[in-house]
Amino acid sequence: MTRLDDPAARLPLRGFRDGAPEWMAPVLRHCSRCGHELEYGPVPGEERQRYHCRGCGHITYVNPRLVATTLPITDGGEIVLIKRAIPPGVGTWAQPGGFLEADETVVQGALRETREETGLIVEPVAIVGIYPQPRASVVVVVYEVAITGGEMTVSPETLEVRAYAVDDLPWADIGFNTSLWAIRDYVRRVRPDLDVEQLGTEQPDF
Repeated sequence: MTRLDDPAARLPLRGFRDGAPEWMAPVLRHCSRCGHELEYGPVPGEERQRYHCRGCGHITYVNPRLVATTLPITDGGEIVLIKRAIPPGVGTWAQPGGFLEADETVVQGALRETREETGLIVEPVAIVGIYPQPRASVVVVVYEVAITGGEMTVSPETLEVRAYAVDDLPWADIGFNTSLWAIRDYVRRVRPDLDVEQLGTEQPDF
């Protein structure tokens, strides 16, 4: 049996305090129900410390958000990537995608984000992988998708949209670990002759 890799577990957990990323501190000060101050500590019935309200007892769970993304593949086997125009990672390459809306399935969100960011209409083929990034408090789902329509075009969120042959991928300029891991996993499947672990560099934060 092949053991699934968990690449995020290899990296140090930076920028955390009291069970949450430090950047989330402003939203973890007061209860969303009654407005009283939140306290971080043991809660009866919970196996780990939680943020809980001193007034009403409501528990505020700190859970990651879901990011739905794709690797669009051309008929010639090229991988479509975007050069980001918005933070984080301005000017770096990543797969198209974004945060899932409450009224969408994961597939619907991934296809919508791909159309918005690249102009391409795509259909899901397979799941490439699921990749956590605790520091950003996200879990990134990546689908392999086939291009069925549309035309590649930039959007307010993209500086460039480009299809790369596997041998020409911009490994040094991939912006996020989750993107790097997904592209490695896809390339590993279609080009087993390549040592993908030697391509690209994992970053300590993103």
